[in-house]
Amino acid sequence: MVYLPRTAASLLVLPAVINAVSLDCKHIRVDGQSFHFDKLGGPKEVYFREHDPPNIQNTTFTIDICAALKIDDKIELQNRCDPGTRICAINREYRQGVEPFISTVIPIAGDYSTRNGRHIDPIYTRLNGSDSHSDAKLEGVRAELHGGQYKGKDQKAIIEFICDKEMEGNEGFKTEASVRRRQERVSEDDGGDEDKEDPLPDLNEGKAIQFVSFGPERDGKVGVLRLTWKTKYACESQAGEEPDGDDKHDGEGKKSSGWGFFTWFLIIAFLLAAAYIIFGSWLNYNRYGARGWDLIPHGDTIRDLPYILKDWFSGIAGRFGGSDGSRGGYSAV
Repeated sequence: MVYLPRTAASLLVLPAVINAVSLDCKHIRVDGQSFHFDKLGGPKEVYFREHDPPNIQNTTFTIDICAALKIDDKIELQNRCDPGTRICAINREYRQGVEPFISTVIPIAGDYSTRNGRHIDPIYTRLNGSDSHSDAKLEGVRAELHGGQYKGKDQKAIIEFICDKEMEGNEGFKTEASVRRRQERVSEDDGGDEDKEDPLPDLNEGKAIQFVSFGPERDGKVGVLRLTWKTKYACESQAGEEPDGDDKHDGEGKKSSGWGFFTWFLIIAFLLAAAYIIFGSWLNYNRYGARGWDLIPHGDTIRDLPYILKDWFSGIAGRFGGSDGSRGGYSAV
């Protein structure tokens, strides 16, 4: 009985603890501004490629800020990122006359609490509130995401969500298969001539997400991926507004009912009622030595509640059943 206040406090603190170690793209609060990035959910790919004749190195960065990337069981275990990853880097090598092969797989950011206790631990910065002179001219949010590790070195991603009222933030991600086929075809045709113009097109052209850099920082101790993401949801005019009016959306963009307040009201009411009953029972036991139903506050009323409800419903049913215009079973003469 004495543990109830502690348990109730733990339940109330739990959402804050979860928010401190995970990323909820539907509710991001920075300097008094709320941002909703749930419409940006779903896996998206950006590329960084290097042409080192006769080889082509291409690193594919797969990003989903709203949920862990889905695991493709068809891919060998050593060629995919760990479960819980939200940003994964896969390096493929293309050589003339050789099938493309995966050389490196790096989990950059994600939640790995069940594996090694590492979390994404997002850190948000409002761009126009930053001390940087260049950022002060921008509108949006910088998100620093953690959790990844490769060969003993920490990995993280820094994504700048930049306000662009003309862009949804999902542009340019519908032709990934054709881009890959074109890349493979070009690598097969490449003869390794160093003087030849770079054969690869800009694989990120037209995308809302743009690659900035990827490599070791802080004296080589941390691998950092830097991206920019243009979207209207980073505009402060959108801040504090739920997407599509009053409807909320889940991570896949589906509408969900907005009765969260009512749910919390029921939870709090239940906790208060439980606390009242437990405290009252303890008081009756210690002060009056009560036992059984006498322990419970208003025990007689609670015990008679089924009969009270039965009589109440019977009265209502009788009232509606007798409203057919008859006069107590007698007919008019």
